[in-house]
Amino acid sequence: MELQRVLLAFGLTLFAGLSTGIGSALAFFTKKTNTKFLSVALGFSAGVMIYVSLVDIFAKAKESLIEALGEVGGSWATVGAFFGGIFLIAAIDKLVPSSENPHECRKVEDMYEECEKNNKEKLIRMGTFTALAIAIHNFPEGLATFTSAIKDPSLGIAIAAAVAIHNIPEGIAVSMPIYYATGDKKKAFKLSFLSGLSEPVGAVIGYLILYRFFNDIVFGVLFALVAGIMVFISVDELLPTAREYGESHLSIYGMIGGMMVMAVSLLLFI
Repeated sequence: MELQRVLLAFGLTLFAGLSTGIGSALAFFTKKTNTKFLSVALGFSAGVMIYVSLVDIFAKAKESLIEALGEVGGSWATVGAFFGGIFLIAAIDKLVPSSENPHECRKVEDMYEECEKNNKEKLIRMGTFTALAIAIHNFPEGLATFTSAIKDPSLGIAIAAAVAIHNIPEGIAVSMPIYYATGDKKKAFKLSFLSGLSEPVGAVIGYLILYRFFNDIVFGVLFALVAGIMVFISVDELLPTAREYGESHLSIYGMIGGMMVMAVSLLLFI
């Protein structure tokens, strides 16, 4: 049973990471971004992440840590790990230059225009650095998805879906420069897929390092870290990107919809 849960968790993390390929497909087969769809989808993803982090994951982390450390110690440890997750992902984000940041707003038509203006050498650099930036960003996201799925498979499914939506614009940002520089769709598509592999790699490395130490304290700290990471991603990346696509109200409607869907799904599993 435990092996099945580990395999499910890995499969969900792999799905979330490789969804960068969906962005590549959108870039190759459409000439214009469906801004309404992306605004709603990114808002929905943010809503799922924020609600599940603050209502469910944080609560489970606190429960585990209080059981292991007592009321006062467990409460302080939960809050400390939560903000530790925020500072961790913020530091990673800070280390990536904004010009190569995969979470900057990318429209297919803007990428076409940008690519047409640049020479091949610059385009290859742009695509390669963006792929590297995505790999760095996705590493903690992979650990977050995997850890959640190990603890609660239904929770892991919801988080994997939210992360997958959030990875779609990243595929556009990687594949377009490489395609314009080389003229090779397969190469661009492959690099986009490979950049998403850091998510399951992060999951495997985290699992191998922490598996032997898994107990209430480790699970509690990891869950609180995950909650902090996902809240930061939602507030710093998903919602601003959704609003930059020019459909600010739709992004908020999507966020509320994501919260409602997550709330109902959690109630169904009580």
